[in-house]
Amino acid sequence: MSSTCHPVSLPDWDNLDVIHRNVLPPRSDFYLYANETDALTRDTSKAKCQLLSGTWQFSVSTSPFTGHIDFWRYNFDTTQWDDITVPGHWQCQNLGGPPHYTNIPYPFPVDPPHVPYEDNETGRYRTNFHVDAGFASDHQLRLRFEGVDSAFKVWINGVEVGYSQGARNPSEFDVTQYVRVDEENQLAVEVYSRCDGTYLEDQDQWWLSGIFRDVYLHAFPLIHPEDISVQTFFDAEYQDARLLVELKVNKAVRIKATLRDDIGAVVSQTSDMILPSNGHIEIFVKNPLRWTAETPNLYLLSLTSDFFSLALAIGFRQIETLQGILNVNGSPIKFRGVNRHEHHPEFGRTVPFDFLQKDLMMMKQAGINAIRTSHYPNDSRFYDLADRLGFWIIDEADLECHGFDRIGEPHPERFTSENPAWLEAYLDRARQLVYRDRNHASVIIWSLGNEAFFGENHRAMYSLIKNIDPTRLVHYEQDRKADVVDMVSVMYPNIPDVIAAAQENNWVKPYVLCEFAYAGGNGVACADEYFDIFYKYPRCMGGFIWEWSDHGLRTKTREGDFYYGYGGDFGDYPNDGVVLMNGICKSDRQPGPNLSVYQKAIETVKVIKFQNGIVSIINRYDFLTLDHVACHWSFVSDGGADSQRVEVTIPKGIKPHTEAQLKITGLPERFVSETYLQLSFSLKKDTSWAMAGHQVAWGELALSGYSNIISTALTAIPASPATIERIGHTKLQITSASRKSTWEIDLIKGALISWIRDGSELMAKPFVVDLWRALIEPDRRSHGIHWLQRRVNEVMYTSRKAEWSEVAGSVIVTIESRIGPPVQAWGINLTTRYTIQGESLEINVKGRPSGPNFPETLPRIGLSTAFTGVEKVKWWGRGPGESYIDKKLHQPFGMWERSIDDMWIEYDVPQESGNRTDVRWVEFLGASNEDRRLRASFGAQIGCSFNASHYEVKDIDESKHIYELSKRQKEETFIRLDWVHQGVGSALIETGTVEEKYKLVIKKEFEFSIVLD
Repeated sequence: MSSTCHPVSLPDWDNLDVIHRNVLPPRSDFYLYANETDALTRDTSKAKCQLLSGTWQFSVSTSPFTGHIDFWRYNFDTTQWDDITVPGHWQCQNLGGPPHYTNIPYPFPVDPPHVPYEDNETGRYRTNFHVDAGFASDHQLRLRFEGVDSAFKVWINGVEVGYSQGARNPSEFDVTQYVRVDEENQLAVEVYSRCDGTYLEDQDQWWLSGIFRDVYLHAFPLIHPEDISVQTFFDAEYQDARLLVELKVNKAVRIKATLRDDIGAVVSQTSDMILPSNGHIEIFVKNPLRWTAETPNLYLLSLTSDFFSLALAIGFRQIETLQGILNVNGSPIKFRGVNRHEHHPEFGRTVPFDFLQKDLMMMKQAGINAIRTSHYPNDSRFYDLADRLGFWIIDEADLECHGFDRIGEPHPERFTSENPAWLEAYLDRARQLVYRDRNHASVIIWSLGNEAFFGENHRAMYSLIKNIDPTRLVHYEQDRKADVVDMVSVMYPNIPDVIAAAQENNWVKPYVLCEFAYAGGNGVACADEYFDIFYKYPRCMGGFIWEWSDHGLRTKTREGDFYYGYGGDFGDYPNDGVVLMNGICKSDRQPGPNLSVYQKAIETVKVIKFQNGIVSIINRYDFLTLDHVACHWSFVSDGGADSQRVEVTIPKGIKPHTEAQLKITGLPERFVSETYLQLSFSLKKDTSWAMAGHQVAWGELALSGYSNIISTALTAIPASPATIERIGHTKLQITSASRKSTWEIDLIKGALISWIRDGSELMAKPFVVDLWRALIEPDRRSHGIHWLQRRVNEVMYTSRKAEWSEVAGSVIVTIESRIGPPVQAWGINLTTRYTIQGESLEINVKGRPSGPNFPETLPRIGLSTAFTGVEKVKWWGRGPGESYIDKKLHQPFGMWERSIDDMWIEYDVPQESGNRTDVRWVEFLGASNEDRRLRASFGAQIGCSFNASHYEVKDIDESKHIYELSKRQKEETFIRLDWVHQGVGSALIETGTVEEKYKLVIKKEFEFSIVLD
């Protein structure tokens, strides 16, 4: 009797005991060169390696057990296979299944450590490569994969080489015995989209598969380094430094070490020395230039022997906590940080170098100084750039198992983090992280991963990391009280919580916001207030905004309309929809509306007050004085009397985190209208990331307030009798004495329904009191749910009483009405008074909340209408971009003019946008500035705002993508004039919390007025 089973043995990708087979130990990221001259260029094309990336052949099946399972055999026929670009994801090349997005849930049945056999898409790759004798002779050949998602097996010339998993970590194989020199070699790779390690890779991103980073064949000479570690230490005064180089070689070797500065001058050089297999070199440097994120001074260390040369960039810096405060080189630092996923709108996590470089250049130009590699080690080239440009890096292990939080288990940590069976998987990811990146000056903190609960396996990771590298701090947010790690880390706290933590008694570890100010859609409120707290309290290290960019994937509709797709757009299910559209930049790295919000909050010079011709500023740099910055001032006035830019001298040597004064001369003695002093701080010289003249900060201070009261516009108009005419029983028509303007008021609706000027109708929709705004992304998780339950978007008018009279040449129409939704019993009792005088109309609204279940908050209170023929807008207030009560300081006061099309602020997920706040008056114009269709004056009322676009609120709410909304664009212009508008919030990802002072809470009578002419 015989029996069989399937599979014959437990596959490596489903075997918790197998992480790697025949994989070399992890090492630091270095390249070997034939000589020192080549090594000093650090040009990898001159290194002893061969890039195998390019066009490969490819086949995909739904399971490892289906498709061309014998493809690895030598000369297996692949002529009918598809081409695929390596590096790249197959889903992004229209091969196999579509991209799939989930934030937290696993998109397959949860049965750790097992993953489905039948639903485990498998990609099979084939390519040929040639190895010359000169390249391979007397060398160990190492096949290195920089990143493969999620697991893979390798064959060369039909012989199995090995297996590895850990998607964002490199894997290196000794293939010397498998490669045929001076012949074509066949490389076959089988990639599994899922393996047991997938349970640790649930990182709020697209599920994408394939060889997504480069593939190299390295030639290591017979005597070669296995690994290298560099560390720098300062003396007690942080003046002189020691460079410790620990070199692990496979055999003792004679070697020389040379340290050069940034222009190539030799700073220090050792004589030839015999280094044992585990040896070290010490180099002492007198007063080196220090490396910081503000001063990224790099030296170049070359190690040269008869067998190899290599070169490493060295930054002299020392990380420590002093009295519970994070310090670098003895000085406290603040993180003006950002979380960054690797993402390209067409290639997924395969990010071309120029795109990566653009990311970091944009960050530097915006004032960002820190990056958290959420939530895995990045492409190794990222760290080279960070070293050169200057960033503080929290380098995060490839570890997240958040999906266990969604399966109804009260103790999800028991699956992996507290499970000893998973210990080696956790340690492997820590080991891979630290060994590869430990020689980068920019990396100052290791992170144990993200949202993987907390357990003994994390404790073991911490111990392992500290054993390998005791010079850096270790971070992990889910060690809530920092019992193990070196800092308290939190996500999305509100402002009172941050203050409470900063003021704790007897704290011993620093405090950081590893995620805050969630940038999903129209959010990022109060960022400036958070940073004021960070700078006020020594314990606060700063924060990392979530996150750098949207993660949309470029796709198109059947009609050919391109757009950026998100969860569900590719038929992926289950999915988490728009949650990945949460960046301060768009998917293609066009600056998003929230980038300028954050840039203003983190700027390195803060303008704080003006008194007696003196402006007080604070230097918020951590290491630099302001000697590299120039300052210019000007002023803007509502009356249009703006000044030219005038340079002001900044005192020399203003120390970091200290206050200084600037003397302003030449200002007028008096101002007749609202006026603001504006200061701009810009670079004096070119840097590696910006040209001279680049603005690094700006500020403004009020010189003269707004003194007019709302009725001024009317009282200045000579009284002249108007004509009142009753039209039927329901309408009232008022015509000005000049016969130029005619207004029509519906007595039943209680609304202005028509405005005819010079025989032409201006209005396309009535003027009505309105409470609704199109929902923004934070609303959809919080206040918006409540508003929809209370039917705030469905309020209707009921008129109760109308009166009109003529008083001193003015016509006054008073209407008592109520607005409220169907089904509900709550409402607002309104008294609306229309005062017509000359060609002007004042609308005064008094409201009183009534009825049970009145909404806890409202979106807005103001007037809405639509006008014809409006093509431009001109206003005095904050601009030119959008602003709201809780995110407005990034927009300066001024006289602004924009087309209606430019007024619309585009988010890839349509939502409320384009509001302008702190507005005194606004004019809606036709094709020319002389064709004024409407002017609205708010007077001295605080916080008034307006909005104008060609999109109706209902259409915005119902559209899920920009291409859908664009098809609903209207001819008329929809105008909103708001007395008050609730803040946008976004402090908390799950609740979209608006800080209390920015909520629109109505518990008593309110009143506002707007003058129209």
